[in-house]
Amino acid sequence: MSRLAHLKKEILAKGSPAKAKASARFFKTGKGQYGEGDVFVGLTVPELRTITKNYRDAPLRELTLLLRCREHEFRLAALIILAEQFERAAEAEQKKIYEMYLANTKWINNWDLVDSSAPNIVGAYLHTRAKTPLFTLAKSPSLWERRIAMVATYAFIQKGEAETALRVAEILIHDTHDLMHKAVGWMLREVGKKSSLKAELQFLDTHAATMPRTALRYAIERLSPAQRAMYMKKALIRE
Repeated sequence: MSRLAHLKKEILAKGSPAKAKASARFFKTGKGQYGEGDVFVGLTVPELRTITKNYRDAPLRELTLLLRCREHEFRLAALIILAEQFERAAEAEQKKIYEMYLANTKWINNWDLVDSSAPNIVGAYLHTRAKTPLFTLAKSPSLWERRIAMVATYAFIQKGEAETALRVAEILIHDTHDLMHKAVGWMLREVGKKSSLKAELQFLDTHAATMPRTALRYAIERLSPAQRAMYMKKALIRE
């Protein structure tokens, strides 16, 4: 039995039908919902991380196959391992992981899959490189590629660099999907928290009156009560 088969067997053995059913509801897998058709085994993320610790050296070829599996936890396991491999890899291997990731975004198709991997792989790789791929992803018809573009900027925000996040947010500020409203607001909040409160406030001064309400609420969560009230008032004026 291959190591990939062993990993799948361990995940399936830990699965819980009750947890799988709950996850299917939580990740909106019903007809017409964003996670339509996704299949769950029923593991918690800590359980999955415990299992993947024994497969940190899995070859990229096998991880690609795992990422293309139907089961959500198989795909998440692949991304957890890839993110860990990327962190300790040499530059040439990091490039291979990054390129494999972008070639397989079709299977990185729920918000937890994106959020657990985009900053650690895409953001980490592009931190010292041209940010053009992010602007391309931000204009993609794929919800998940757009979310990858936004959430990947968290890697820059953590290092004190706000400009890229704000540029991507400006592209996505009027996205029609609620999951993007949340992602944009979340990254704006993190800009203010970890990088530059001044930059966040300048962005909000320009966009608060027209940006989606959900994005605004996320963005202003850590501001003072007076600041939150001011920006919410700007939003109310348009109604």
